[in-house]
Amino acid sequence: MVRVARMVGILPGHRTGIVTIARGFPTLNCRHAARYEVAPTAINKGSPAMYRATTRGIEVQVTPRFLSDRSSPENGYYFWAYTIEITNRGAVTVQLKTRHWRITDAHGKLQEVRGAGVVGETPTLEPGESFEYTSGVPLPTPSGFMKGTYGMVTAAGEGFDIEIPAFSLDSARKPTLN
Repeated sequence: MVRVARMVGILPGHRTGIVTIARGFPTLNCRHAARYEVAPTAINKGSPAMYRATTRGIEVQVTPRFLSDRSSPENGYYFWAYTIEITNRGAVTVQLKTRHWRITDAHGKLQEVRGAGVVGETPTLEPGESFEYTSGVPLPTPSGFMKGTYGMVTAAGEGFDIEIPAFSLDSARKPTLN
């Protein structure tokens, strides 16, 4: 079954958001990944970077991209979209309940965002299933990075956190150091 959700996601304290789309779908021919891996990997030359982490058999893959048409560098406003795919490579059904983001701009300013679910959903993933969504983040600098965790719960009620790998937010513009 394919689930589709549309909503506008705006981080607190920011002027605008981005339309986000989420969908869940089964993943076929999955192989088990290492317990935890964080490595930027270009799929093809010129492709956006992809970052991956696996915790307790739940893989989180992130692909960020800079949106120049949503950015206004002359006003200190830079915008990125990021697509996240969460795949249950484990043996038990899990549900995503919470998110915790740590967003750092090029000046080292940290913003933490906590909330229920992602894009208005708390997806349940049976073994072999995936859930993908796209959201966005603005920064006042031309670069930064994000990392975080998702709070998960098993069908038996056991709660645990899974890692969202640290990923780079880079625009073509070089930051100005003051």
